[in-house]
Amino acid sequence: MKLTTAGESHGKALIGIIEGLPSNLKIDVEEINRYLALRQSGYGRGGRQKIEKDTVEIISGVRNLLTLGSPLSFAVRNKDYENWREVVAPEGCDTQQRQLTKVRPGHADLTGVLKYDQTDARNILERASARETAARVVGGSIARQYLKALGVEVSGYVKSVGNVVDPHIYAFERLSEAKNHLLFMLDGEKEREAEKLLDKLKAEGDTAGGIIEIRVKGLKSGFGSCMQYSTKLDAILCGAIMSVQAIKGVEVGLGFEAAKKEGSKVHDEIYYDGGYFRKTNNAGGIEGGMSNGEEIVLRAAMKPIPTLMKGLNTVDISNNQPAKAAGERSDVAAVCAAEIILESVVAFALADMVSQRLGGDNMGEVLERYNALR
Repeated sequence: MKLTTAGESHGKALIGIIEGLPSNLKIDVEEINRYLALRQSGYGRGGRQKIEKDTVEIISGVRNLLTLGSPLSFAVRNKDYENWREVVAPEGCDTQQRQLTKVRPGHADLTGVLKYDQTDARNILERASARETAARVVGGSIARQYLKALGVEVSGYVKSVGNVVDPHIYAFERLSEAKNHLLFMLDGEKEREAEKLLDKLKAEGDTAGGIIEIRVKGLKSGFGSCMQYSTKLDAILCGAIMSVQAIKGVEVGLGFEAAKKEGSKVHDEIYYDGGYFRKTNNAGGIEGGMSNGEEIVLRAAMKPIPTLMKGLNTVDISNNQPAKAAGERSDVAAVCAAEIILESVVAFALADMVSQRLGGDNMGEVLERYNALR
């Protein structure tokens, strides 16, 4: 299963093509749009979210809500394109307008300009923008529906915003409640504390990051492999997470905490009672690069948004003189968006791994093969 995306932040649309979907998977368009809306929600978001009200348009590969087995293509239109047509239109435009030469630290601006031989960072940032992740939410939402048909669920919540940390561990069934909260945090007191922090940072022209926890429930053991490094499940899932803009670190299970403890307090002892099981899940559901049947537990660290209203010290590449970084429209925090995006990329990477093992040209074959697994 493969997802290819195209499109720029202020271009006509974001486009996606999914290859490898079996036929007869029922597509719930309303659910896709619900996740697109959740991606735009959350305390601390900026003005762009008031302009765009993302919805998906399925272009091919689906008939009467069922996949055909052919490539599924889709579009998410950019409403803001009308305000930018004169600046970015592929048919011809005024490239002198809205040039960005005061490159922003923490963005792709400077490195991209040098790599692609550009004089205007607009030609880099339009594609590097996190706006691209709307297409990945669509792809991930479709992959989620594929997994759900097998009884596999993906969910998550925000564990911290800045230095405000929720120390609790929650049952998987509670995670969906987070979507009803302004910051996707399950501890109300910590969430209110985080809101105050964001208010303070907004007044100061600053930004915040956070930590997101993603969990997968219901996946049988044996997905991934210990035979080739390139097929290890944790490597693939962590790679998918790290492909998301602003993510700078990933943990599986105990993660970095495992390095601080004795082996006797880290490794999950194995028991048998009609089937193998573990009483703990410090490994985060993955051992030897393979799912072991326990919940998969992943945590990702999102850096603070690098576009600051007050601007950081930089260089204007048009004259190489000192300058303050350009202030594009920005959020104070986007941890809620990141949570939805991370659920989506994990779902797609996992669906790809499942489809590689099971094959199947139609959902009937896929279900039969999955149910036959131990």
